[in-house]
Amino acid sequence: MTSTHILVTGGAGFIGSTYVRTLLGPDGPGDVKVTVLDRLTYAGNPANLDPVREHPAFGFVRGDITDSALVGMLMARVDQVVNFAAESHVDRSLASSAPFVRTNVVGTQVLLDAALQAGVRTFVQISTDEVYGSIAEGSWSEERPLAPNSPYSASKAAADLLALSYHRSHGLDVRVTRCSNNYGSHQYPEKIIPLFVTNLLDGKKVPLYGDGRNVRDWLHVDDHVQGVELVRTAGRPGEVYNIGGGTELTNRELADLLVTACDADGDSVEYVADRKGHDRRYSVDCTKIRTELGYRPVRNLTAGLAETVAWYRGNRKWWEPLKERAMV
Repeated sequence: MTSTHILVTGGAGFIGSTYVRTLLGPDGPGDVKVTVLDRLTYAGNPANLDPVREHPAFGFVRGDITDSALVGMLMARVDQVVNFAAESHVDRSLASSAPFVRTNVVGTQVLLDAALQAGVRTFVQISTDEVYGSIAEGSWSEERPLAPNSPYSASKAAADLLALSYHRSHGLDVRVTRCSNNYGSHQYPEKIIPLFVTNLLDGKKVPLYGDGRNVRDWLHVDDHVQGVELVRTAGRPGEVYNIGGGTELTNRELADLLVTACDADGDSVEYVADRKGHDRRYSVDCTKIRTELGYRPVRNLTAGLAETVAWYRGNRKWWEPLKERAMV
């Protein structure tokens, strides 16, 4: 049986490493080889890949997706690309947008050029629902015009449009996924759920932006990678697929659930000044991926949050050094 060789960029991060562990796990497709390319920035953790490090179909290369020579060499060896590599934290993009443009836009351009040159069969671009902007009612379909409101989401929107242009101009098989907010184990503790959980486990307060009524749709990372795999194996070239979890919560509702799950004090939530350009509500319409590819999220939010809290409770050695390093 001939294996499909997949280059997974950003594969040491939260979502990328979950995807790699899923591909090479006991329930994976069994007919793939995986090479991870990751620069190992602050959010990339080699330990995330320990469960598959000795797998005969796994390889790891430390490097930057903007390194055209390295990317070209790797691209010549693979059949498909799944691009998770990204700077992804909105607050960091507000402080400095340059790394976001460099990685998310220039890095994607380097990958696309190399994929085109090497004749790669499929290029899956992993994106975010934030490219659509904010929506007061209803849900975004994939045809919704992009209206990003932060440097992070603007850089991802630019990368999406660039990737799709390579399909339309050059015929490269590009497929784009746009997911809602992810949660689960191994998420770097700057994002809301791991930040709140680790603070609460340490008896600290959690910072809630504004009035706490911003709404997000929550998606377990396992459901997300299931959707990505459906798009990789059965999606259509040149198409965009929304991937959502189907559970919308205000940030205050989420905070209350986490306080309960962590057995913390009821006064642990502390309101802080709102973030600049804070989108009020995200909601994606997943009709397309459901009807075309049979996608169904299966992880219940209550159970998923309980499992996530239990993982952080039991893996202090993973997250405590990350938080200590961030405070230096």
